[in-house]
Amino acid sequence: MKQLGDLALVFAYLSLLTIGGGMAAFPAMKELTVDVHHWLTFPELLHFYSLGQLAPGPNMMMVAAVGAWVAGPLGALVVLVAFLLPTGLLTFAVGRAWTRLASWRWRPAIQHGLGAVAVGLVLAGAIILARGALTGPLPVALAGGVFALLMFTRINPAIPVVACGLAGLAAFMTG
Repeated sequence: MKQLGDLALVFAYLSLLTIGGGMAAFPAMKELTVDVHHWLTFPELLHFYSLGQLAPGPNMMMVAAVGAWVAGPLGALVVLVAFLLPTGLLTFAVGRAWTRLASWRWRPAIQHGLGAVAVGLVLAGAIILARGALTGPLPVALAGGVFALLMFTRINPAIPVVACGLAGLAAFMTG
């Protein structure tokens, strides 16, 4: 029962860090699930996160898989509620206040500040993710190639994702 309570507290906290998307919470998720509670190894967390990116729908639904891994179906339910409810309620409350404050002179400054915070949190998440995922020359080359493609072309992101998956599969089959 304590484990379910710990899951609820951890994922309720993580939900409040998702300004800008789920990647913003990734550094704290890694610290809490891997380093503090030892529910997962870092490679396991990377696999769960990667599956969340590939699955249709909201990518952070992967938290349910973490909850299930730790405490079965009840763990998945606890984690989902803990992860979605706090930010859902906060978004509802802020949305109502934001509408009432449409002409408030500080509103643009707050919006610009939150944008910068979101970018910083997402960048921190990307750096933590890269440290765990870029473990050899092939992943580094693939990441660099995809980054260049996405920065300098208008290619559909699904194409390099599928191509990198096939390259990884080919490397696994031949290695």
